[in-house]
Amino acid sequence: MHEYSIVQSLLDSCDENAVKNNATKVTKVVVKIGVMSGVEAELLKTAFDTFKEETICAEAEFIINIQQVVIKCHNCSKESTLKKLEYCCPECQSTELDILDGEDMFLMSLEME
Repeated sequence: MHEYSIVQSLLDSCDENAVKNNATKVTKVVVKIGVMSGVEAELLKTAFDTFKEETICAEAEFIINIQQVVIKCHNCSKESTLKKLEYCCPECQSTELDILDGEDMFLMSLEME
C-alpha cells in the first residue's frame, strides 16, 4: 500500500508548515484526491489516523475531497466533468482531449494553532 508512504509525506509537510507558522498543533488537514490518482481514500484515512498519533497532527480532523475528472475537448473547446471514466467529450464525443483535473492528490489546506 503506497498510502502509508503518502501519509508519511503528508505528515512531514504538515510539520514543516507548522514550524514555518510557529504553530504548536494542526487541527485540520484537507486534501483533494483525484479519482485517477491511484490513491484509495479509505486506506489513506486509515493510514492517517494510524500514523498521526505521535505527530503535530495527533488531534487533527482529516477531510478528503474527491475530485472527478475534468477534461477540455480539443474539437469543441468545452470543459466538462466526466461522470464515468469514459474518455470522450460529452458534447461532441471526441476523444481528443486534455485532462485538467482529477489525476493528482493535493494538500489543500491546514488549520493550525
